Amino acid sequence: MTGNAPTVATLFLRVFLPFAFAYFLSYIFRGVNAVIFPYLERDVGLSAGDLGLLTSAFFLFFAGCQPVLGVMLDRYGPRRVQTFLLVMAAAGSALFGLSLSLGELVVARALIGLGFAGGLMAAIKAITLWYPPERWGLITGFHMMAGGLGSMAATLPVQWSLSVMSWQGLFFWLAGVCLLTAAILFTVVPDRAASSSGGTLGEQFRITGTVLTNGFYWRIQPLLSIQQLAFIGCITLWIGPWLRDMGGIADKEARADIQLWTTAVMTLGFALSGVVFGAFQRIGLSGFATAGITSLLFALVCGWLAFLPGFHPALAWILFGFLGALPIQYMPLMVQSFPAHYAGRVSTSSNLVVFSVIFAGQWAIGKIVDLWPRTATGYAPDGYTWAFGALFILQLAGLAWLVLWRAQPMARPHLVAAD
Repeated sequence: MTGNAPTVATLFLRVFLPFAFAYFLSYIFRGVNAVIFPYLERDVGLSAGDLGLLTSAFFLFFAGCQPVLGVMLDRYGPRRVQTFLLVMAAAGSALFGLSLSLGELVVARALIGLGFAGGLMAAIKAITLWYPPERWGLITGFHMMAGGLGSMAATLPVQWSLSVMSWQGLFFWLAGVCLLTAAILFTVVPDRAASSSGGTLGEQFRITGTVLTNGFYWRIQPLLSIQQLAFIGCITLWIGPWLRDMGGIADKEARADIQLWTTAVMTLGFALSGVVFGAFQRIGLSGFATAGITSLLFALVCGWLAFLPGFHPALAWILFGFLGALPIQYMPLMVQSFPAHYAGRVSTSSNLVVFSVIFAGQWAIGKIVDLWPRTATGYAPDGYTWAFGALFILQLAGLAWLVLWRAQPMARPHLVAAD
């Protein structure tokens, strides 16, 4: 890349597209278990609790490396960090295809999670290096859409692939795609030096401690974490078993079709989240209040899935996909509540808590479902009622905490309008 002003096409091909495709792959791996779970039950003998543990293992290293990730991106740049992580993802995918036991599968999936831990943050770092600030929100939204397209690819396309190859073969192919993406990213993406964030390594990590002990951070974080547990936990696994056992949809292709529509409207939700929040602001509602309203609506859909499973299940899941994409707007509200130079540590600190909750919660859902004896076709409906009902109640508790806890932002409160 030459010159000081690269063209839009050059930036798209050499910066946006490689990182977006890596994020696309991340969402395929996140959601693939929602389609292949019958094969894992059959070939490895996994229970609901095993499936929950296996799927949540993706988020174990994903969460654990967040505090380090921001510092590494600043020090080595998004090109090198993301290339290294994609090689780890390829190794994990190949190991998954070779695995014959739950333990081996869990290790492989944890390695895959490590490989995609930087899927969003590395892209955001690259965007801030190469795009003007007024374009950051727009380009980041397009990047999120790439993830939504990956979720769509993890439904019917994955189901179709299983008609021509085994699930093990699918993971070998995905390993190859990860390696190819890593090679393209390393050779195509240019380097650009970032301005120093200042301070020693220890001082940079102490900012994370400041964020994690801030009252306003903990005003938002409980609700955000539970909402993301419900949203990501179900999209990446439990939608498939729920449709079979609660929705009464025995046909694999029919289930994959509903999953495709759910992830399609999720992608639309990501794309329109800024538009929706802007529309509410024009009628006088703050972003904080709008996020609360969308969170309440999403919680009510979780209650629908828990207590009214026979009432238009496909519509319930489509609303689940769209509404679940909207409350993520709490993240920029949280970032805006801190000084500008805290931004990277705020987002990675939030990811640390969110994905730790997803790891534990997705496993816990499986354990709850396993409390009832299996039926002839799958898991007992009562287990889903209790598990999804718990997600509904926890989200209501998070909303109540958000309203009652009065901690205020550290900085720029006029942008947050928390009350």
